[in-house]
Amino acid sequence: MAGSAHQGDPRTTLEFLLREQPRTYDEVVRDFGRLASDLGEDVTLSTRHLRRLASGERTNTTPVMRRVLQAMFGRPLEELLAPWDGVLPAATAGSTGLVLATGQPTADKELIEMAARRAKSFALTAGQTDLTTDVLEQVHEDVQRLATDYPQRPLTELLPDLFTTQDTLFTLLEQQRRPSQARQLYFLAGVTGGLLAKASHDLADPYAALTQARTAFVCADSADHNGLRAWIRGIQSLVSYWAGRTRESVKYAQSGMEFAPNSTASVWLPVSEARAWAALGNANATRAAIERAEAAWDSVQEDEVDELGGLCTFGRTRQIYYAAEALSLLPSQTTAAADYAARAVDAYEDTNSPEWAFGDQAGSRSALAITRIRAGELEGAAEAVSPMLQLLPEQRINGIIHCAQRIHRALGESPLAEAGGELQEQIEAFTRTPLKSLPS
Repeated sequence: MAGSAHQGDPRTTLEFLLREQPRTYDEVVRDFGRLASDLGEDVTLSTRHLRRLASGERTNTTPVMRRVLQAMFGRPLEELLAPWDGVLPAATAGSTGLVLATGQPTADKELIEMAARRAKSFALTAGQTDLTTDVLEQVHEDVQRLATDYPQRPLTELLPDLFTTQDTLFTLLEQQRRPSQARQLYFLAGVTGGLLAKASHDLADPYAALTQARTAFVCADSADHNGLRAWIRGIQSLVSYWAGRTRESVKYAQSGMEFAPNSTASVWLPVSEARAWAALGNANATRAAIERAEAAWDSVQEDEVDELGGLCTFGRTRQIYYAAEALSLLPSQTTAAADYAARAVDAYEDTNSPEWAFGDQAGSRSALAITRIRAGELEGAAEAVSPMLQLLPEQRINGIIHCAQRIHRALGESPLAEAGGELQEQIEAFTRTPLKSLPS
């Protein structure tokens, strides 16, 4: 049951309803996402946000989130968030029953979803030599959904659809297509390959990540799409950076600038270069790259990759986080790093923002914790890192594990080492169960 770990009476009506049904918070959040999609609403809900709503710690929601929650539970949001008084009012008409209904077997829903996937597969691969607009729109929609979901949902929820989508695109490309359709399919295959490169990196497999990225770049060449070429170079720079291949990361970032005159990749690439220079200990090159990234905003115009959203575009919040992380690697830049990190942490507090990403949020907190360790603020460092250490194993992607290890190392090398033993133990416990260790 959702919330079963809590003791005592429910704090809100919502918490009571969640305890009464046989689903975890993560499953409820997935149902929320499906319902939002069915209703045509563009909104996501994180597990953390749901927990805070249920506990009464948070009451603010966007209008679109309010509509989906009310449809999901069949009750006004004010009633859901009201303190629990032991009396459950009658549900309003029109409730979907996704959470409250007990007479709809899960197996039936799975069969329906499986039938829908099979129908879509047939429509996409039924031997058509000339694809219809509907087919191309369907594949584009699938790729866009994966791009927007990627930064905000656990990878385990997305991998099956990533695999299926890539397989579908490769199957479609193996048949002869009109040049305009082939170009669209290569573009979408390149984006999907980039997402799978990121997925491989998140699972701590840089070899598979760079293999996917190289294939994605071939697709970008076949589509003759400079924005996609630049974005893939950004993925390659990211993978190389976290794999410790920092000079290679610099080269990928610099190479990508050849293709990124106006898209948001023109910001991503120099600030990615900055992280790699910082890892190499070059403070001057780091600051210069950060300044180039900031200046690039003056000429940014969104392209076809940016329009997909999510992981495919690079916003100001991510830029601030990247700068914070880069500068946090350089002891001489601690003051500037602390400023950037504080701004990034504040920006990522808004879980309703399209730019919100649990991985980047954790990275921002890691950078802030490191700057506080250098300032001798053990309690401040523990406070900064605490939310990160509460992430579930399925959210402990490769980059987050590396960030936690950096905090551990910074603490061990500081005068706070002895006093920070408890925090180091918490980090060690956290890193013992990364995403890559979970059963597939």
